[in-house]
Amino acid sequence: MLHIQTFTFNPLAENTYVLYDDTLECVIIDPGCYERDEQETLAAFIEEKGLKVMKLLNTHGHFDHVFGNAYVKRTFGVSLFIHPLDEATLRSVITYASIYGFVRYEPAEPDGLLEEGDVVYFGNTQLKVLFLPGHAPGHIGFYAEKEGVLIGGDVLFQHSIGRTDLPGGDHQTLLRSIREKVFPLGDAVKVYPGHGPMTTVGEEKRANPYLQ
Repeated sequence: MLHIQTFTFNPLAENTYVLYDDTLECVIIDPGCYERDEQETLAAFIEEKGLKVMKLLNTHGHFDHVFGNAYVKRTFGVSLFIHPLDEATLRSVITYASIYGFVRYEPAEPDGLLEEGDVVYFGNTQLKVLFLPGHAPGHIGFYAEKEGVLIGGDVLFQHSIGRTDLPGGDHQTLLRSIREKVFPLGDAVKVYPGHGPMTTVGEEKRANPYLQ
């Protein structure tokens, strides 16, 4: 059984996810933990549950989603994976983080790359990589087909969509990603976004004003 623990970190209220199953192996997706107490909250949960961290995954490289990359890599001794088209996005964070007041941002290099159709394995769980550009050039999502769950990053939110006015963003590309990659997953699929509450594909088809 797949378990999903959500943490909301940093001033941008970013959702960090720990996915684990009954084997107690887990992956951490988009660690937004910037402050020391946020880092400790994440580590305490993993210790309390007795989890073994297998991989660190980024849906994309915007600063609010990667603040904790270096901490997670160092603390748990795991490799970081991102899409090749978002390597530059990730590496650029060091050039602007301090402008927004995040003067203690510590960069982390990716150790591996994930492409459309790749599968991330941990425990008894499989996460299929979906290429979902538009918000960021190399944005990806992680789809647990058996469980009907998509960790979708900043592509689709409850009654909203990701912004496209940042470097590498494109509105029409984002809409195409949602309609051609996310919607076909099925109305019952639960979408865990990078900000805000969980939603479903069916709810966003029905009521998302940006997608009517």
